[in-house]
Amino acid sequence: MAMPTKAHAGISKSERVYRFLHNGILDGKFTPGYRLVLDRIARDMNVSPVPVREAVRRLEAEGLVTFQRNVGAVVSGVDTEDYAATMETVAVMEGYITGTTAELLTEADRQEAAELNDQMRSMLQGAFDPRAFTSLNNQFHRILTQKCTNHRLFDLLEREWERITIIRRSAYAFDPRYSSRSVSEHDEILQLIAQGAPAAEIEQLVREHKMRTMRQYIAIDHHPKY
Repeated sequence: MAMPTKAHAGISKSERVYRFLHNGILDGKFTPGYRLVLDRIARDMNVSPVPVREAVRRLEAEGLVTFQRNVGAVVSGVDTEDYAATMETVAVMEGYITGTTAELLTEADRQEAAELNDQMRSMLQGAFDPRAFTSLNNQFHRILTQKCTNHRLFDLLEREWERITIIRRSAYAFDPRYSSRSVSEHDEILQLIAQGAPAAEIEQLVREHKMRTMRQYIAIDHHPKY
């Protein structure tokens, strides 16, 4: 396990450990089922076990780490039910936020989102890279929600986004056909926003966009290997 060698000024030891483990999980360095040996992490990061336990408990509260009997802390695994529940949560929150903040988006915001969607479209015509496609998709939806004035709600959405990222990297089988449908739906969302459509109409389209992705996933037989 490669550990950072330089201390981060201005943050606590617990926060430093948390960021390292959190980023490692999101980046796919620590995959589902990976055992987090607390004493080894403490030694490698030159801290006592206390901040490591604090960081891991924080990750557990976020659903990224699970404590297993006779094993200890491991990176949480995923299954179809977990994915479905997370996507349903994202569908509700992201739909609401997109609908209620659409009027706050500038022409530049919409243009940036359209350019990201064009990049996604071009990927479908060449070598398809699921991770790059996911990254562009995340950026697209972040632009449409970034001006949410309810910061608590947006923080909750970000946590669910992170969970989706982990699930997709560990168990999501991408099908370019479904991705093509997603790009087309992005066009529809941007069109509604540009037209100044009612918030409820935008919310419904975004929610259905997410729920369709969930249903497509469930329809496929997934056998993730950890």
